[in-house]
Amino acid sequence: MSDGPTWYDVLGVPRDASSDDIRTAWKAQIADLEPGDRRFDSLNRAAKVLLDPAARTAYDAAHPEVDDEPPVEEGSAPIPGLTDVEAEREKSRLLRHRSREGAAERRERSREQAAERRTAEKEQKAARPARAPGGVPSWLLAGLGLLAAGLVAATVWMWVAGDDGGDDSAARAAQVAAERAVVPVLSYDYETLDEDQKAAQALMTGSYRTEYDKLFAVLEENAPETQTRVTASVVASGIVRASADRVQVLVFVDRPTTNKLSAEPVVYKDQVTLSMQLVDDTWLVDDMVTSPVQG
Repeated sequence: MSDGPTWYDVLGVPRDASSDDIRTAWKAQIADLEPGDRRFDSLNRAAKVLLDPAARTAYDAAHPEVDDEPPVEEGSAPIPGLTDVEAEREKSRLLRHRSREGAAERRERSREQAAERRTAEKEQKAARPARAPGGVPSWLLAGLGLLAAGLVAATVWMWVAGDDGGDDSAARAAQVAAERAVVPVLSYDYETLDEDQKAAQALMTGSYRTEYDKLFAVLEENAPETQTRVTASVVASGIVRASADRVQVLVFVDRPTTNKLSAEPVVYKDQVTLSMQLVDDTWLVDDMVTSPVQG
């Protein structure tokens, strides 16, 4: 005989264990095993022998110390000492237990995914233009400028009809200055906010700079947390109305925006009306109104 585990070793019980102790040990050890597991089959065969008094007596006589090779049996015969009903009940219990564990894991994963989606949606909304209290629109993270109700609709007619006042070359210079200014005013990077603010301020009149700084303070509070970057670009522009020292320019702008939730840029499309003021022979932004392009 070669050394090897006995059926008592397989079940982890002493050789003088009672039938109740053997049954308890068998149930405890198969509780977390799949029916097709090799150990599951060995435990069943060990219990089959040790729970049958006659088979156990013969086994103890033939294997007083060790069992060479546990006999290999095909199938899973009923275990003596357990009724068919008890065996089926135990099998059903195990299957229900595993099914409940799987369902619980799926529910937990679903809850975690739902929570992640809600968080992502909230942060995405925080990065979009919003209206300030009192119904006054403002841009928080996605742009800089005040929205004026009804103004953009009126510019469609004014752009076509034009304005009799003002010099064409001066108006064109104001239009070029507006296109150049709108990019740094609407662009920013959460890592270079100070530089971005100074670059925009250099293109504004003193009165508009005061309004801009108030709005930029909101941006400074939120952009580092959301890691937002906006890079504006001009699509087209046109002169709305012009006078000798003041020109109103309509600029269509794309604003690709990224943040910590979206590495791929989300492109916002705006129509921006800039009021350009001539100050010491330089056209500066004196007011700016933005509105998302509809459709």
